[in-house]
Order: sequence, then C-alpha cells, then structure tokens
Amino acid sequence: MGGSGNRRAKGGEIRVKNKAIGLNFIDVYYRKGVYKAATIPFIPGMEAVGVVTSVGPGLTGRKVGDLVAYAGNPMGSYAEEQILPAEKVVPLPSTMYPVVAAAVISKGMTAQFLVRRCFRNYHMTMVEPRHEVLVHAAAGGVGSLLCQWANALGATVIGTVSTKEKAAQAKDDGCHHVIMYKEEDFVTRVNEITSGKGVDVVYDSVGKDTFQGSLACLKIRGYMVSFGQSSGTPDPLPLSALAAKSLFLTRPTLMHYNLTREELLETVGELFPCITSGSYGSV
Repeated sequence: MGGSGNRRAKGGEIRVKNKAIGLNFIDVYYRKGVYKAATIPFIPGMEAVGVVTSVGPGLTGRKVGDLVAYAGNPMGSYAEEQILPAEKVVPLPSTMYPVVAAAVISKGMTAQFLVRRCFRNYHMTMVEPRHEVLVHAAAGGVGSLLCQWANALGATVIGTVSTKEKAAQAKDDGCHHVIMYKEEDFVTRVNEITSGKGVDVVYDSVGKDTFQGSLACLKIRGYMVSFGQSSGTPDPLPLSALAAKSLFLTRPTLMHYNLTREELLETVGELFPCITSGSYGSV
C-alpha cells in the first residue's frame, strides 16, 4: 500500500491508486546513499500514473476517477496507493497510455527544461539551429529524448555511446555525429567535428568519467550542464578552471524548474503533445 495506509485525502490533497510506475536511475542514487532520504523509512520512486480515488475537502479541479500523472524528487511512487499534493499532479490526455506516460514523464520533463529553459538562462535563447550540442549517454532515457528534441529545434547534435547497438539508436534519435567513446577519445572527436571551435553546450549525465572532457569540449562562453552522475561524483573543480574559456557551469534539478503549478503545466503542455504526435518539431 505504501505510506498512505487507510488515510483519506486532506485539504489540498488527493489519493491516487497507481496503474503504472516509472523507474529511474535516480532511484539507484537513493538506494546507494548518493542522495540522502529526507525521512526513514523511505519509499523510492519519482513518477507514476494513477486514478484518483478520493479528493480532499474543498478541492476543485480534480475528481474521483480522473487519470493523472505525476513526477517529482522523490514522490514515493513505489506504492499501490499514495496521498499526493493536488498541485503536483497533471491530467493525463486521453491519447496517452498510462504505461507510456509513467515511463516518460520524469525523463521527458527533464529533457524539456534542459533544451528549452536551462540553456537559455544565461544565453537568453533556447537550443536553436546555430548551436552545436554534445549529449553524453545519447541512447539513454533522457539522452534519447534530448537528441530528438535538440535535432527538432535545428541544432547539430553530437552523441556519445558505448556500443554499436546504442550508436544505431542514437542515430535514429537524431544524432548527426555519434562517438563510440570506448573506441575513440570523445574530446578529440568533438574537436574534429567542430573544426576546433567546440560545442555551445554539453549535457552530461555521466559525471566523474566525462566531466573534465566535457569542459574541454566547450567553446568560449560555452555552457556545461551536469545533470547526473552515473559514473560517480565529479572531482572538485576550482573556479579558476572555468576562467580559461569564461565557461558557465550548472547542476540543475527538475524540481527547481517546476517550482510553480504554472511551470509544471507549461512543461507537460509541451511534452505530452510531442509524445503523442511523435514529433518535437512544433515546440
């Protein structure tokens, strides 16, 4: 049953019976202790789709029987039922299957804010045709969506992968150049592809194994987006290391880009149509 027991939803809350639960690498971080749970006992899980079974008193806009999706950090979705803040759930379009939505909402919202909002914080523009971007783990959950979205926005997409099978997947997902990092040095290859200029932005979810190389791949005033650490936490970096090319460095998280209900609805308002249509070209 999870942490909700038999408690009914209070004001501002809804109770949801989960139909499909998403799995994410961040769940492993919590299990390993890389990220610390706020309370113990702890229920992992960041995303799910379910049916509303009760609504807190005075709450409007949600009703019993609604199909809703949610994602957060963490939401405790490894459960049959949950009590959730109503403002954190979004209605699921009738055109989306629950299993698809549960598998993609967290990763998709991450891809959305990375290409549409994170990069533009300092550059005052989202990813666009004049940009060259490097995506590590290009065939992964977030990586594959990043490649599709950046390609649809007109950027030149370079992706790193570990196997030939993943290279084929990255190509299908829109990578113009795929680097097999076990067979060639990705810094050298990026330098060749960009004629020595470097890329505008690196999206790095790998961490320790790629961090220094990612910085080396950036052009002057390039933007380093470190949004994961599947290989471990990067070594400490002195601020002076950024001065060599006046680089920008950020370590963003999804929850900080969906702080308000308006931001959450804007994010899924872009994501869900892309998933149902199979095209990112209209956003």
